[in-house]
Amino acid sequence: MKTYYRDFLIRDWEPRDRVNAAEVIGSVLSEYGLTWEPRGADRDVVDVETFYQTVGGEFWVIEYQGKVVGTSAYYPVERGKNAVEIRKMYLLPEFRGQGLGKFLLQQLEETIANRGFQQIWIETASALKEAIQLYESSGYQPTTGVETKRCDRVYVKQLECRVAE
Repeated sequence: MKTYYRDFLIRDWEPRDRVNAAEVIGSVLSEYGLTWEPRGADRDVVDVETFYQTVGGEFWVIEYQGKVVGTSAYYPVERGKNAVEIRKMYLLPEFRGQGLGKFLLQQLEETIANRGFQQIWIETASALKEAIQLYESSGYQPTTGVETKRCDRVYVKQLECRVAE
């Protein structure tokens, strides 16, 4: 992945991003009263290679003027039919409200659909009100089956089947 939204570069995660991505995620979690869990819910950020790259997922970072200001990722999951879970979609507060989150979600959906997946799952916490609003306005439907302790909401969206040309 390498694309731009205004002055933001969205690109594939590289090992040099490990600390900066963790700092962004930890900062946003703290802002909402949630805890960074490197041995629990956030161990995938500590080991992106195992949790994303080796299983057919992707982890992206968002840069602004050379600084990591956000993250997003997805990986295949067993809980649905030909499904993935979007994870780690976080932006620092000063970069919200510019349409970047919506653009990022659309890029994720397009990439996921182009790879032939049919279903997207997202878990989140009620404290992340802006994220919930984004997911619901983007067609994600509330469902049951939260698997992450920190989360209390789960959403699912069916994708249109794409025929390979």
